[in-house]
Amino acid sequence: MSGTAVVDPHLPSAGARLRSGARLVICAAVPWYLCLWWGTSTAPVPAALPAVLILREDVYAAPRLAWERLLGVLTGVLLSILVLDRLPPSSLSFLAVLVCGCVGTYLLSRPGSPNPQVLVTALMIYATALPGYPLARLAETLVGIAVVVLLGPLLWPPDPYRSASRGLDAYRADVGRLLDGVAGRLARGGPLAAPDPLPEGARLWLRPQACRAAFDRAARRRRPRRPPDGLDGRLRLATRSALTLQYFTQELQERARGLSADLAEGTAPAVGAAPDPALRAVAPLVRSTARALDAALRGEEFAAELDRARGLDLAHRAAHPTRHDAVLRAGLHLTHEALSAHLATRR
Repeated sequence: MSGTAVVDPHLPSAGARLRSGARLVICAAVPWYLCLWWGTSTAPVPAALPAVLILREDVYAAPRLAWERLLGVLTGVLLSILVLDRLPPSSLSFLAVLVCGCVGTYLLSRPGSPNPQVLVTALMIYATALPGYPLARLAETLVGIAVVVLLGPLLWPPDPYRSASRGLDAYRADVGRLLDGVAGRLARGGPLAAPDPLPEGARLWLRPQACRAAFDRAARRRRPRRPPDGLDGRLRLATRSALTLQYFTQELQERARGLSADLAEGTAPAVGAAPDPALRAVAPLVRSTARALDAALRGEEFAAELDRARGLDLAHRAAHPTRHDAVLRAGLHLTHEALSAHLATRR
Protein backbone atom coordinates (compact mmCIF):
# COMPACT_ATOMS: atom_id res chain seq x y z
CA MET A 1 0.00 0.00 0.00
CA SER A 2 1.50 3.30 -1.08
CA GLY A 3 2.12 6.07 1.37
CA THR A 4 2.24 8.81 -1.28
CA ALA A 5 0.86 12.08 0.02
CA VAL A 6 -2.02 13.55 -1.97
CA VAL A 7 -3.14 17.15 -1.87
CA ASP A 8 -6.55 17.46 -0.30
CA PRO A 9 -9.02 18.69 -2.96
CA HIS A 10 -10.82 20.68 -0.26
CA LEU A 11 -7.72 22.95 -0.11
CA PRO A 12 -7.79 24.74 -3.51
CA SER A 13 -4.57 25.78 -5.22
CA ALA A 14 -3.44 29.40 -5.50
CA GLY A 15 -4.63 29.49 -9.11
CA ALA A 16 -8.06 28.19 -8.15
CA ARG A 17 -8.36 30.77 -5.37
CA LEU A 18 -7.35 33.54 -7.79
CA ARG A 19 -9.94 32.43 -10.34
CA SER A 20 -12.59 32.20 -7.64
CA GLY A 21 -11.76 35.71 -6.41
CA ALA A 22 -11.84 37.15 -9.94
CA ARG A 23 -15.19 35.46 -10.58
CA LEU A 24 -16.61 36.97 -7.41
CA VAL A 25 -15.35 40.48 -8.28
CA ILE A 26 -16.83 40.39 -11.78
CA CYS A 27 -20.18 38.95 -10.65
CA ALA A 28 -20.44 41.62 -7.94
CA ALA A 29 -19.31 44.56 -10.08
CA VAL A 30 -21.52 43.86 -13.11
CA PRO A 31 -24.90 44.00 -11.27
CA TRP A 32 -23.70 47.01 -9.23
CA TYR A 33 -23.09 49.08 -12.36
CA LEU A 34 -26.19 47.74 -14.06
CA CYS A 35 -28.32 48.98 -11.15
CA LEU A 36 -26.51 52.34 -11.14
CA TRP A 37 -27.29 52.69 -14.83
CA TRP A 38 -30.89 51.61 -14.18
CA GLY A 39 -31.15 54.09 -11.33
CA THR A 40 -32.55 51.85 -8.61
CA SER A 41 -30.40 53.59 -5.97
CA THR A 42 -27.09 55.36 -5.56
CA ALA A 43 -25.55 52.45 -3.62
CA PRO A 44 -27.09 49.17 -4.88
CA VAL A 45 -25.42 46.91 -2.31
CA PRO A 46 -28.13 44.20 -2.58
CA ALA A 47 -27.12 43.75 -6.24
CA ALA A 48 -23.56 42.82 -5.25
CA LEU A 49 -24.47 40.60 -2.30
CA PRO A 50 -25.59 37.53 -4.33
CA ALA A 51 -22.04 37.13 -5.68
CA VAL A 52 -20.67 37.16 -2.14
CA LEU A 53 -23.32 34.89 -0.63
CA ILE A 54 -24.11 32.52 -3.51
CA LEU A 55 -20.87 31.87 -5.35
CA ARG A 56 -18.99 28.88 -4.00
CA GLU A 57 -16.23 26.68 -5.35
CA ASP A 58 -19.03 24.62 -6.88
CA VAL A 59 -20.46 27.26 -9.21
CA TYR A 60 -23.04 24.79 -10.50
CA ALA A 61 -24.80 24.99 -7.14
CA ALA A 62 -25.51 28.70 -7.79
CA PRO A 63 -29.06 28.19 -9.20
CA ARG A 64 -30.22 26.33 -6.10
CA LEU A 65 -28.61 28.83 -3.72
CA ALA A 66 -29.97 31.71 -5.82
CA TRP A 67 -33.50 30.35 -5.58
CA GLU A 68 -33.19 30.02 -1.81
CA ARG A 69 -31.89 33.58 -1.51
CA LEU A 70 -34.59 35.01 -3.78
CA LEU A 71 -37.31 33.24 -1.83
CA GLY A 72 -35.89 34.55 1.44
CA VAL A 73 -35.60 38.13 0.17
CA LEU A 74 -39.13 38.10 -1.27
CA THR A 75 -40.55 36.75 2.00
CA GLY A 76 -38.62 39.36 4.02
CA VAL A 77 -39.88 42.18 1.79
CA LEU A 78 -43.51 41.07 2.10
CA LEU A 79 -43.16 40.57 5.85
CA SER A 80 -41.73 44.03 6.51
CA ILE A 81 -44.30 45.72 4.24
CA LEU A 82 -47.19 43.98 6.00
CA VAL A 83 -45.91 44.85 9.49
CA LEU A 84 -45.13 48.50 8.67
CA ASP A 85 -48.47 48.85 6.93
CA ARG A 86 -50.32 47.87 10.10
CA LEU A 87 -48.00 49.07 12.87
CA PRO A 88 -46.04 52.32 13.10
CA PRO A 89 -42.28 52.06 13.80
CA SER A 90 -42.05 51.19 17.48
CA SER A 91 -40.75 48.57 19.87
CA LEU A 92 -43.84 46.47 19.17
CA SER A 93 -43.43 46.56 15.39
CA PHE A 94 -39.70 45.74 15.70
CA LEU A 95 -40.53 42.75 17.89
CA ALA A 96 -43.12 41.59 15.36
CA VAL A 97 -40.60 41.84 12.51
CA LEU A 98 -37.98 40.04 14.60
CA VAL A 99 -40.24 37.16 15.64
CA CYS A 100 -41.85 36.70 12.22
CA GLY A 101 -38.46 36.93 10.52
CA CYS A 102 -37.05 34.18 12.75
CA VAL A 103 -40.06 31.99 12.03
CA GLY A 104 -39.66 32.54 8.29
CA THR A 105 -35.93 31.84 8.48
CA TYR A 106 -36.58 28.33 9.81
CA LEU A 107 -39.72 27.64 7.78
CA LEU A 108 -37.82 28.28 4.55
CA SER A 109 -34.72 26.37 5.67
CA ARG A 110 -33.39 23.12 4.32
CA PRO A 111 -31.89 20.43 6.58
CA GLY A 112 -29.06 21.94 8.60
CA SER A 113 -29.18 25.29 6.78
CA PRO A 114 -31.64 28.02 7.85
CA ASN A 115 -32.48 30.77 5.36
CA PRO A 116 -31.23 33.98 7.03
CA GLN A 117 -32.33 36.20 4.16
CA VAL A 118 -35.86 36.42 5.53
CA LEU A 119 -34.79 38.04 8.79
CA VAL A 120 -31.95 40.11 7.30
CA THR A 121 -34.16 41.57 4.56
CA ALA A 122 -37.05 42.29 6.93
CA LEU A 123 -34.76 44.11 9.39
CA MET A 124 -32.99 46.09 6.64
CA ILE A 125 -36.28 47.32 5.20
CA TYR A 126 -37.59 48.10 8.68
CA ALA A 127 -34.46 50.17 9.37
CA THR A 128 -34.71 51.96 5.99
CA ALA A 129 -38.34 53.01 5.95
CA LEU A 130 -38.09 55.02 2.71
CA PRO A 131 -40.74 55.00 -0.01
CA GLY A 132 -39.84 52.58 -2.76
CA TYR A 133 -36.91 50.99 -0.91
CA PRO A 134 -38.50 47.51 -0.57
CA LEU A 135 -39.12 47.25 -4.32
CA ALA A 136 -35.67 48.66 -5.08
CA ARG A 137 -34.04 46.06 -2.86
CA LEU A 138 -36.02 43.29 -4.52
CA ALA A 139 -35.13 44.56 -8.00
CA GLU A 140 -31.42 44.85 -7.14
CA THR A 141 -31.43 41.34 -5.67
CA LEU A 142 -33.01 40.00 -8.86
CA VAL A 143 -30.34 41.66 -11.00
CA GLY A 144 -27.55 40.31 -8.81
CA ILE A 145 -28.97 36.78 -8.83
CA ALA A 146 -29.47 36.82 -12.62
CA VAL A 147 -25.84 37.85 -13.19
CA VAL A 148 -24.51 35.19 -10.80
CA VAL A 149 -26.60 32.38 -12.30
CA LEU A 150 -26.01 33.31 -15.95
CA LEU A 151 -22.45 34.64 -15.85
CA GLY A 152 -20.85 32.75 -12.93
CA PRO A 153 -20.65 29.29 -14.55
CA LEU A 154 -19.12 30.82 -17.71
CA LEU A 155 -16.16 32.39 -15.90
CA TRP A 156 -13.36 29.82 -15.51
CA PRO A 157 -15.70 26.89 -14.86
CA PRO A 158 -14.13 24.12 -12.76
CA ASP A 159 -13.50 20.71 -14.28
CA PRO A 160 -15.79 18.29 -12.38
CA TYR A 161 -13.93 15.25 -13.76
CA ARG A 162 -10.66 16.55 -12.36
CA SER A 163 -12.34 17.41 -9.07
CA ALA A 164 -13.78 13.89 -8.80
CA SER A 165 -10.42 12.30 -9.64
CA ARG A 166 -8.47 14.40 -7.12
CA GLY A 167 -11.09 13.76 -4.46
CA LEU A 168 -10.87 10.02 -5.07
CA ASP A 169 -7.07 10.09 -4.73
CA ALA A 170 -7.28 12.00 -1.45
CA TYR A 171 -9.92 9.61 -0.11
CA ARG A 172 -7.82 6.58 -1.09
CA ALA A 173 -4.77 7.96 0.71
CA ASP A 174 -6.71 8.74 3.89
CA VAL A 175 -8.42 5.35 3.97
CA GLY A 176 -5.06 3.67 3.48
CA ARG A 177 -3.61 5.59 6.41
CA LEU A 178 -6.61 4.75 8.58
CA LEU A 179 -6.51 1.00 7.82
CA ASP A 180 -2.74 0.88 8.25
CA GLY A 181 -3.11 2.35 11.74
CA VAL A 182 -5.93 -0.05 12.61
CA ALA A 183 -3.87 -3.03 11.46
CA GLY A 184 -0.92 -1.86 13.54
CA ARG A 185 -2.98 -1.67 16.70
CA LEU A 186 -4.64 -5.01 16.07
CA ALA A 187 -1.22 -6.61 15.56
CA ARG A 188 -0.18 -5.30 18.97
CA GLY A 189 -3.34 -6.68 20.54
CA GLY A 190 -5.20 -3.39 20.98
CA PRO A 191 -6.69 -1.06 21.97
CA LEU A 192 -9.14 -1.34 19.14
CA ALA A 193 -9.99 2.27 18.34
CA ALA A 194 -8.43 3.85 15.27
CA PRO A 195 -5.09 5.42 16.23
CA ASP A 196 -4.94 8.90 14.69
CA PRO A 197 -8.29 10.51 13.93
CA LEU A 198 -8.40 11.97 10.44
CA PRO A 199 -9.04 15.72 10.14
CA GLU A 200 -12.56 15.19 8.83
CA GLY A 201 -13.50 12.39 11.22
CA ALA A 202 -16.61 10.48 10.24
CA ARG A 203 -17.08 12.73 7.19
CA LEU A 204 -14.36 10.69 5.49
CA TRP A 205 -16.97 8.13 4.48
CA LEU A 206 -19.12 10.80 2.79
CA ARG A 207 -16.36 12.02 0.49
CA PRO A 208 -16.88 9.34 -2.22
CA GLN A 209 -20.47 10.55 -2.55
CA ALA A 210 -19.23 14.10 -3.16
CA CYS A 211 -16.82 12.79 -5.80
CA ARG A 212 -19.64 10.82 -7.40
CA ALA A 213 -21.81 13.95 -7.49
CA ALA A 214 -19.03 15.88 -9.25
CA PHE A 215 -18.66 13.09 -11.80
CA ASP A 216 -22.41 12.94 -12.49
CA ARG A 217 -22.51 16.71 -12.87
CA ALA A 218 -19.70 16.51 -15.42
CA ALA A 219 -21.49 13.76 -17.31
CA ARG A 220 -24.59 15.96 -17.59
CA ARG A 221 -22.82 19.16 -18.59
CA ARG A 222 -19.81 17.95 -20.61
CA ARG A 223 -21.30 15.35 -22.90
CA PRO A 224 -18.76 15.83 -25.74
CA ARG A 225 -15.88 15.08 -23.37
CA ARG A 226 -15.10 11.55 -22.28
CA PRO A 227 -14.26 10.91 -18.61
CA PRO A 228 -10.90 9.40 -17.66
CA ASP A 229 -10.81 5.65 -18.27
CA GLY A 230 -12.17 3.63 -15.38
CA LEU A 231 -13.03 6.64 -13.20
CA ASP A 232 -16.75 5.81 -13.14
CA GLY A 233 -16.15 2.26 -11.89
CA ARG A 234 -13.58 3.34 -9.30
CA LEU A 235 -16.01 5.91 -7.93
CA ARG A 236 -18.70 3.24 -7.64
CA LEU A 237 -16.24 1.03 -5.76
CA ALA A 238 -15.25 3.88 -3.44
CA THR A 239 -18.88 4.68 -2.65
CA ARG A 240 -19.77 1.05 -1.96
CA SER A 241 -16.64 0.18 0.04
CA ALA A 242 -17.00 3.33 2.16
CA LEU A 243 -20.15 1.81 3.65
CA THR A 244 -18.52 -1.54 4.38
CA LEU A 245 -15.37 -0.04 5.90
CA GLN A 246 -17.42 2.34 7.99
CA TYR A 247 -19.21 -0.72 9.38
CA PHE A 248 -15.85 -2.35 10.17
CA THR A 249 -14.36 0.70 11.90
CA GLN A 250 -17.60 1.33 13.80
CA GLU A 251 -17.49 -2.23 15.15
CA LEU A 252 -13.93 -1.60 16.34
CA GLN A 253 -15.04 1.58 18.09
CA GLU A 254 -17.92 -0.23 19.78
CA ARG A 255 -15.53 -2.91 21.02
CA ALA A 256 -13.21 -0.20 22.33
CA ARG A 257 -16.11 1.38 24.22
CA GLY A 258 -17.03 -2.01 25.67
CA LEU A 259 -13.43 -2.59 26.75
CA SER A 260 -13.35 0.83 28.43
CA ALA A 261 -16.57 0.02 30.29
CA ASP A 262 -15.15 -3.33 31.42
CA LEU A 263 -11.99 -1.63 32.67
CA ALA A 264 -14.10 0.84 34.64
CA GLU A 265 -16.05 -2.02 36.21
CA GLY A 266 -12.94 -4.12 36.85
CA THR A 267 -14.14 -7.02 34.68
CA ALA A 268 -11.59 -6.58 31.87
CA PRO A 269 -8.45 -8.75 31.64
CA ALA A 270 -5.60 -7.57 33.80
CA VAL A 271 -2.98 -5.27 32.34
CA GLY A 272 -0.15 -7.34 30.85
CA ALA A 273 -2.42 -10.27 29.99
CA ALA A 274 -1.79 -11.98 26.65
CA PRO A 275 -3.42 -10.14 23.68
CA ASP A 276 -6.48 -11.69 22.10
CA PRO A 277 -5.12 -14.02 19.36
CA ALA A 278 -8.28 -13.57 17.28
CA LEU A 279 -7.71 -9.82 17.15
CA ARG A 280 -4.03 -10.17 16.28
CA ALA A 281 -4.96 -12.57 13.48
CA VAL A 282 -7.24 -9.90 11.93
CA ALA A 283 -4.27 -7.56 11.30
CA PRO A 284 -2.92 -9.39 8.18
CA LEU A 285 -6.48 -9.55 6.85
CA VAL A 286 -6.89 -5.78 7.26
CA ARG A 287 -3.55 -5.07 5.57
CA SER A 288 -4.29 -7.36 2.63
CA THR A 289 -7.76 -5.87 2.18
CA ALA A 290 -6.28 -2.36 2.31
CA ARG A 291 -3.68 -3.21 -0.35
CA ALA A 292 -6.32 -4.69 -2.66
CA LEU A 293 -8.60 -1.67 -2.23
CA ASP A 294 -5.73 0.78 -2.75
CA ALA A 295 -4.71 -0.90 -6.01
CA ALA A 296 -8.33 -1.06 -7.22
CA LEU A 297 -8.93 2.65 -6.51
CA ARG A 298 -5.71 3.44 -8.40
CA GLY A 299 -6.96 1.47 -11.39
CA GLU A 300 -4.20 -1.12 -11.05
CA GLU A 301 -4.36 -4.93 -10.96
CA PHE A 302 -5.57 -6.27 -7.62
CA ALA A 303 -6.94 -9.77 -8.29
CA ALA A 304 -4.01 -11.56 -6.63
CA GLU A 305 -4.19 -9.42 -3.50
CA LEU A 306 -7.96 -9.90 -3.33
CA ASP A 307 -7.52 -13.69 -3.51
CA ARG A 308 -4.98 -13.46 -0.69
CA ALA A 309 -7.35 -11.37 1.43
CA ARG A 310 -10.16 -13.86 0.86
CA GLY A 311 -7.87 -16.70 1.86
CA LEU A 312 -6.98 -14.90 5.09
CA ASP A 313 -10.68 -14.32 5.70
CA LEU A 314 -11.46 -18.03 5.32
CA ALA A 315 -8.50 -18.99 7.51
CA HIS A 316 -9.57 -16.61 10.27
CA ARG A 317 -13.13 -17.89 10.04
CA ALA A 318 -11.93 -21.47 10.45
CA ALA A 319 -9.56 -20.66 13.31
CA HIS A 320 -11.94 -18.35 15.20
CA PRO A 321 -15.53 -19.35 14.39
CA THR A 322 -17.17 -17.40 17.23
CA ARG A 323 -20.15 -15.15 16.49
CA HIS A 324 -18.33 -12.12 17.87
CA ASP A 325 -15.45 -12.53 15.44
CA ALA A 326 -17.88 -13.03 12.57
CA VAL A 327 -19.36 -9.58 13.28
CA LEU A 328 -15.87 -8.06 13.20
CA ARG A 329 -15.03 -9.75 9.90
CA ALA A 330 -18.31 -8.81 8.24
CA GLY A 331 -17.22 -5.34 7.12
CA LEU A 332 -14.04 -6.72 5.55
CA HIS A 333 -15.93 -9.59 3.90
CA LEU A 334 -18.38 -7.11 2.35
CA THR A 335 -15.44 -5.05 1.13
CA HIS A 336 -14.14 -8.18 -0.63
CA GLU A 337 -17.55 -8.58 -2.27
CA ALA A 338 -17.42 -4.97 -3.51
CA LEU A 339 -13.93 -5.57 -4.90
CA SER A 340 -15.08 -8.77 -6.57
CA ALA A 341 -17.99 -6.99 -8.25
CA HIS A 342 -15.62 -4.27 -9.43
CA LEU A 343 -13.23 -6.87 -10.81
CA ALA A 344 -16.06 -8.54 -12.74
CA THR A 345 -16.98 -5.26 -14.46
CA ARG A 346 -13.38 -4.77 -15.62
CA ARG A 347 -13.21 -8.09 -17.44
